[in-house]
Amino acid sequence: MAEVRNFENKGRFDRNKSNQDAHRVNERIFAKEVRVIAEGIEPKVYSIAKALEIAREMELDLVEISPNAVPPVCKIVDYKKFLYDQKKKQKEIKAKAQKVEVKEIRFGPNTDDHDFDFKVKHAIKFINEGSKVKAFVFFKGRSIVFKDRGEILLLKMAQAMEEIAIVESMPKLEGKKMFIFLAPKKKK
Repeated sequence: MAEVRNFENKGRFDRNKSNQDAHRVNERIFAKEVRVIAEGIEPKVYSIAKALEIAREMELDLVEISPNAVPPVCKIVDYKKFLYDQKKKQKEIKAKAQKVEVKEIRFGPNTDDHDFDFKVKHAIKFINEGSKVKAFVFFKGRSIVFKDRGEILLLKMAQAMEEIAIVESMPKLEGKKMFIFLAPKKKK
């Protein structure tokens, strides 16, 4: 009875699959011919039997790298080391990827000079930390009539920060918000 259960579960998705199932290795490769890449061997197309024989002679594994190529590309390597190197490369790529935060600063169309200066100081702090700034003017109710005041306010902010930030997009109105994006200038 236990054998039947195992047979039924074979086709189901297994959440505990290891990274080893990501590539076909040795006898799990189904192609009749494969292009073999390895150190000390010229890249060439071999029958699967010959490729497996070469891998056994070198005491390494035959790993299918590119299954969609015609013929599939296989590499003769130590599979455990191959997986380790792949994980290491992925970690390096992830570490190099920059994560940019976008901070928001909100104005009203009738913002006073003191409030404006206070918010610009915050925007400068955000830019110096490396974050992008999305400054927007929110129009409540009938204040949408003062679109020109909102645009002037945002352009005044961009002008106040022109030494440390660049304008990614000029003021745009979407719904009840008019916004502008500022990004830190690249340091030379």
